[in-house]
Amino acid sequence: MIAATVFLAGVVFAAIGLIGTVYLAISIATIFMLKRRSVSAASPAPPVSVLVPLRGAEAGLDERLAALLAQDYGGEAQLVCAVADPDDRAAAVAEALKARCPERRVALVVDGRTYGPNRKISNLINALQAAEHDTLVMLDSDILVDRGYLARVVEALQQPNVGAVTHLYHGLSGEGPWAAVSALSINSHFVPSVILALRFRAADPCFGSTIALSRAFLDELGGLSPFAAVLQDDYAIGMAVRSAGREVAILSETVGHVCTESSAAAAFDTQLRAAQTVRAVTPAGYAGSIVTQPFVPALVGAILLHNAAGVAVLMVVAALRAAQTYAVQRVLALPPQRYFLLPLRDLVAFAAFVAAFFTRDIVWRGEHYRLAAGGGLRRAEARTPAATPVLDEGSPR
Repeated sequence: MIAATVFLAGVVFAAIGLIGTVYLAISIATIFMLKRRSVSAASPAPPVSVLVPLRGAEAGLDERLAALLAQDYGGEAQLVCAVADPDDRAAAVAEALKARCPERRVALVVDGRTYGPNRKISNLINALQAAEHDTLVMLDSDILVDRGYLARVVEALQQPNVGAVTHLYHGLSGEGPWAAVSALSINSHFVPSVILALRFRAADPCFGSTIALSRAFLDELGGLSPFAAVLQDDYAIGMAVRSAGREVAILSETVGHVCTESSAAAAFDTQLRAAQTVRAVTPAGYAGSIVTQPFVPALVGAILLHNAAGVAVLMVVAALRAAQTYAVQRVLALPPQRYFLLPLRDLVAFAAFVAAFFTRDIVWRGEHYRLAAGGGLRRAEARTPAATPVLDEGSPR
């Protein structure tokens, strides 16, 4: 009886892996079909305020902020950095950048007011007080951009009926093996999933790597306050734009998401937060997304079946996973990926996939939260007292 149960379980897991090979094959073909846009500089180039919420002096933060000032953009560009705590080391990084580039318009907002448990959105709301221009570009502090970033974002925003612009992103590894695992997760799973979903119109994403829109249109949406109580704030903003009858332009050119996870726990927390976000956005389809992670089911199937058929399925899945990652590397012109980490990446991600069914607790930038139905966010720790608002306007107007 036990042997029959084990065999049946092995067949089920191997079948999931086998179905996953179909997904992988379709994904690989779709990635190679991805078309890159030809981008021309926006004409005229309107003045832009770039808003970056900061928390902690992450490795490479100075480089990423400096890249936002070194743009090949024909119009005026202002950089607004926002922190909640005056003692946050990120504030010192922004101050040093201002001192090093006095000819650039750099503003630093230090304001501890919160408008909901999502601290990133609170930071952005506070940053708006220093934003001088109607065209707003918001992006996370872990995003590294190239010199043509602002030109292509603003060019896309000026197209008819486009209400907002967002940007696909690839993973860049910081120091350490777990940062490499997180970067590989983006390139070997997130990017292929998004490309496939967009190809078959199965998703309407919006990413924190870039959200660009006009201040006037943001005001029409009710500002940023409605998104301060949810985990998937970027997705919620995209849905609000589409509900208002406008399009979200998704740029297939990628920016870099710098991963800095320094431990296995941090890497798992990142994967769990990503899984919880997907589950909040598409709860009905979340369980079915197991076919997008076929390596672990195929591995379990091979162990339980203990025969050539199970091993064959596992080998095909492993080969296709490597091919899928190579396709992303080739099409996006990424550096060679660390293919030997794929099994570890898949094990960590699958553990997070399963854990998301049983827990609503997540860790986000050192803060502990609990998710409510629909992706509502509740801070699990007591809120610290708000700091006194301080506005540093940078160079004179």
